[in-house]
Amino acid sequence: MAAPLLEVRDLVVEFPGRRGTLRALDKVSLDIAPGEVLGMVGESGAGKSMTGAAIIGLLEPPGRIAGGSISLGGQRIDNLSRRQMQRIRGKRIGAIFQDPLTTLNPLYTVGDQLAETMRTHLDIDAAEARRRAVGWLEAVGIPAAADRVTAYPHQFSGGMRQRVVIALALCAEPELVVADEPTTALDVSVQAQVIALLRRLTREKGTSVMLITHDMGVIAETADRVAVMYAGRVAEIGPVKSVVKAAAHPYSAGLMASIPPLSHRVDRLPQIDGAMPRLNAIPQGCAYNPRCPHVFDRCRVERPELLPAVETRAACWLFDSHAPRERAHV
Repeated sequence: MAAPLLEVRDLVVEFPGRRGTLRALDKVSLDIAPGEVLGMVGESGAGKSMTGAAIIGLLEPPGRIAGGSISLGGQRIDNLSRRQMQRIRGKRIGAIFQDPLTTLNPLYTVGDQLAETMRTHLDIDAAEARRRAVGWLEAVGIPAAADRVTAYPHQFSGGMRQRVVIALALCAEPELVVADEPTTALDVSVQAQVIALLRRLTREKGTSVMLITHDMGVIAETADRVAVMYAGRVAEIGPVKSVVKAAAHPYSAGLMASIPPLSHRVDRLPQIDGAMPRLNAIPQGCAYNPRCPHVFDRCRVERPELLPAVETRAACWLFDSHAPRERAHV
């Protein structure tokens, strides 16, 4: 197997405050191989976007990386200075954010913003940058791209602006793209175009993608592997087909069971009782234990690490080799 492009090891992100320190990410570990799409799923507040922000180096103060490491292509990047990280962000790591209005500068045309990004990170002149800007707008489905390249962000619809943001993230041909809900504002047909574009990029350029989304359809269509997050931790990670069709962790199984099937009609979908715990109220042991239908005494006192679970790895004591035989399955 090729060496991972991205390696995250025991990543801890904390937010100090007057009433104590809140831990938003608690020893998150994951890898992304060259050309691989890793999906990140979980309820709001699970830590998906926080993981992406830590990798990009855009944690909002007073947030800080308090432990662990992040390496890109064998180079550790979590301990770089702000200036050093600016050289990596855009060139080696691209970012697609959920809200395009926070990404695009309203004072510059979309063509100028694309051209500036490419000229900053690629050895090309102004004419070539403008030509490529038109090409990228065409690639993400902007009609009449040669004319729209001189338009300002406010002259685009919300969906069109999101396509421009995607082009902005990809135009410098980064090694890794962190895509945070990249298809949220898009209709189904454009969503399919964006998914196809991301997949083509991984095949042709070897670009790796961290795809953060709530849409399991997008994950199933796009990702190679998926990491399920819960309360700032990785609950399960493995091949997307294994997680979607036969999830091992009770939380993952609950998420998959809540998706309406296409093959038949159901009157009522299963639901997960309770809600994601607040950062100042994460329970001892397994963070999921108050909501888990399979909970037993050990879950309430010991935190499980990721354990082998058939085709995936799950942070669940049900898969401990010393667990009782009748409990060693979901």
